Amino acid sequence: MIRALFAKSFWLVKLIPGFLLWASFPPMGEKMDCLFALAPLLWFSRTGGIDLRRRTHGTVDLPRPPSLAVRSARLWFANGFFFWFATLAWMPAIVKNGGPWPLVALGWGLLAAYCALYFAAFGFLAAKAWAWAKAGGYGRRLVTLLVVEPVAWAGLEIVRSRVGGGFAWNQLGVAPVNAGFGAPAVLGGVSLVSALVVLVNGTIASIAERMYRPTAVGLPNWARSIETFLPLLIVWGAFAAAEPFVVRPGADAETLRVALVQRNFPSVFARDREEDPVEVYTRLLTAVRHVQPELIVLPESAFCEIGAVDAPHARRFAAWLGGAARTPVLAGGNRRSADGRAYNSAALYRDETVQIYDKVHLVPFGEFIPLDKVIPVLQRLAPVGTCWPGELKLLDAKVPVGAGICYEDTDSAQARRLAEMGARALCFITNDSWFSQSDEAVQHAWQAVARAIETGLPVLRVGNSGVTGTIAADGTASWLKGADGRELVDTAATMCDALALGDAGRAPTPYVRLGDKPLVGAFLILLAVLFVPRRRRATVLSTER
Repeated sequence: MIRALFAKSFWLVKLIPGFLLWASFPPMGEKMDCLFALAPLLWFSRTGGIDLRRRTHGTVDLPRPPSLAVRSARLWFANGFFFWFATLAWMPAIVKNGGPWPLVALGWGLLAAYCALYFAAFGFLAAKAWAWAKAGGYGRRLVTLLVVEPVAWAGLEIVRSRVGGGFAWNQLGVAPVNAGFGAPAVLGGVSLVSALVVLVNGTIASIAERMYRPTAVGLPNWARSIETFLPLLIVWGAFAAAEPFVVRPGADAETLRVALVQRNFPSVFARDREEDPVEVYTRLLTAVRHVQPELIVLPESAFCEIGAVDAPHARRFAAWLGGAARTPVLAGGNRRSADGRAYNSAALYRDETVQIYDKVHLVPFGEFIPLDKVIPVLQRLAPVGTCWPGELKLLDAKVPVGAGICYEDTDSAQARRLAEMGARALCFITNDSWFSQSDEAVQHAWQAVARAIETGLPVLRVGNSGVTGTIAADGTASWLKGADGRELVDTAATMCDALALGDAGRAPTPYVRLGDKPLVGAFLILLAVLFVPRRRRATVLSTER
């Protein structure tokens, strides 16, 4: 009876990998847990795990189980759903800001399930790849461990980041990047770091396989230690190859003195009309005037309580913020074009002129409803009204600056294009007060660290409710923190820093030059090899025999 009960409750044990992966990100932030969290799942994709049913029922005949690929996909999906449902636990925080809870709950579950499908796809591919490896020689096994699994994960992450508007949140490599181990991102982006993390997990799975259920491969176990040393050599090689390209600011680097203002006003659904913005900004900026900043940055939506960012009133207010020194001001807000289209914008007020950047990467179901430009009635369903995408451009804030609004700091492709255009710094502004009193702000800030390493450019980030700070080109972050040493969230404050600018004459990083093309190409080749038509595959196998 006890054994039967254990067998029925074993699903809870099987979800431990999902829990460990969740623990790698905020709120727990055990960044290096990701290096071993997926190892049990990778081991299952190779061996099928432990069949407790047969151990429980003895010799009783049981229905033939599904194929290993299907069972692997199911287990990966279950862990993926657990990870994403727990990771996105901040979504219900929007209910207090006016979000209807039935739709919020539905969206939470559907988004978690959608992201878990990528886990399932990886589990299916991994099991198929190991079946292919077992049908051949030892070389296939090494190829599956060293290439197939890492490339499959990285490729699926890139697909998730691009398809359907893209959801690039919490890629596997984000955790080690924030732990100071993100150097390979300069070569292949955060997805390359994710691939290396999967390689480490696969190495641990190989060790477990040799210890618990060794596979006959024609080699003694001691000789198969190559499955441990070769992956570690590849990881070391990736870091060694990346080191010359990682941009580390020197003592003589040109700097830009910035004042970052964390306003902490409510979301647009719960605007505090009683708080005078003049009084608030007077209090926040008084403490930094003596630093004589060369750029003042306010968060996304900061000018929503002032008016359209291109209106005369907004220009006068920006001039007042700049003070007697006429310091340039960058702030987020809304505007409408002459034909009535709404935009989520960032405006740079400098020398009595205003430069406008309209957000390019809009958030589905937040800033627009899919197909709402074709079916106008759908525009009524957008929470803040449907927005239109703008065009990518640089802002001249003494030096060329690439701006990004809200979710755009997760878009590595967009940051890469800004670097190609000649940006010497990236500036991300966001309004996470939609999810105030939750872990969303810290999770969101983690994404921006990878953009600095990938592009070799410094990043300044201003969140309305947090997290606010600067990130050096090597990924070293300096966040606005409270007395407890943690990132300051849901509190108004101001931070000053001297941002070491990117060198205008420096060659672009390998990732800026190549982007995700190498990984995407390898992923497409992998799919083509794994899904060769059956007739061709049978011919190949018979030839090998």
